[in-house]
Amino acid sequence: MKNPLPREIVPGVFWLGQCLEQHFQGNVYHAYNAAFLIIGSKSSLLVETGHPGDFSEINRQIKEIALPKKNKIEHLFITHQETPHSGGLGRFLNEFSDLKTICGDTSDYHLAFPEHLKKLRHMEIGDSIDLGDRKFVVVEPVIRDMRTTLWGVDMKERVLFPGDGFAYSHYHWDGHCGKTAEEAESLDLIDVSAVFAERALFWTKYVDMNIYVDRLEEVIEEFKIQVIAPTHGLPIKNIEQTLPKIRKGLVAAQA
Repeated sequence: MKNPLPREIVPGVFWLGQCLEQHFQGNVYHAYNAAFLIIGSKSSLLVETGHPGDFSEINRQIKEIALPKKNKIEHLFITHQETPHSGGLGRFLNEFSDLKTICGDTSDYHLAFPEHLKKLRHMEIGDSIDLGDRKFVVVEPVIRDMRTTLWGVDMKERVLFPGDGFAYSHYHWDGHCGKTAEEAESLDLIDVSAVFAERALFWTKYVDMNIYVDRLEEVIEEFKIQVIAPTHGLPIKNIEQTLPKIRKGLVAAQA
C-alpha cells in the first residue's frame, strides 16, 4: 500500500511520517511517529523529527511538498527528547542547512551536537516563533512523557501539537492509515487509547486522569483549538466528537 502521506490537514499544515507496527496481545496495531510541517509566509517550522528510521521517508515527503525558497524550513520544534520525537535531529541538521533554530526544552542537545550550540533556543510556556503570517506558541504540556515535554499551537489555524498527548494506534486492515480520527469510523478509540497509555504512559495507571483531561479541555478552550495533531495518533478534526472517547480511554487505563 502506498504511503498516503504527506497530507495537508489544514491550510499550510502538512502531516508527515509513516506507520509503525506494534504487537499487543496477539493483535498488530499501526501507530505513527509523525512530524508536521507548518508553512508560514516568511519561514516554515517542522514539529518533531520522527524516529531515526523515518528520516528518509519524512525527507522525501518534505521534498514532495516542494517549498518555495521564501518558505524554507528555518525552525524545528521538538516536544521532548525521546527517540521517536527527536531521533532524526542529527540527520535533519545535516540535510537542512537553512535550519536556524532548534526549539523547545533543549536540555542535553548541546551534549550530542556541540557544534550546533548557537542554534539551540530554549523555550518556556508562552514563548513564540514568528513565521510571518502565522505564529507558533508554546503551551502547557498537560500530559507529559518526560519532564522536558512542551506542547505547541499554530495560532493561525488553531492546531494543537501535543506530542504524546492523544496517543493511540489504528487498524491497518481497516484502511485507517493516513485518515483523521473521524474518518476511521471503525476505530475503537477507547480501546486503542487505553492500550497506548498502558504501554507508553505507564504513570497514567496511578493517577486520576479525569484531572488531566479536565485541564486539557481548559487548554483547548483557552486557545480555541480546532484541530489536534498528535505525534502518535491520527489527527483529530472534530474535537467535540472525539475527545469524550479519548477521555474514556485514558481513564480506562487506570489501575
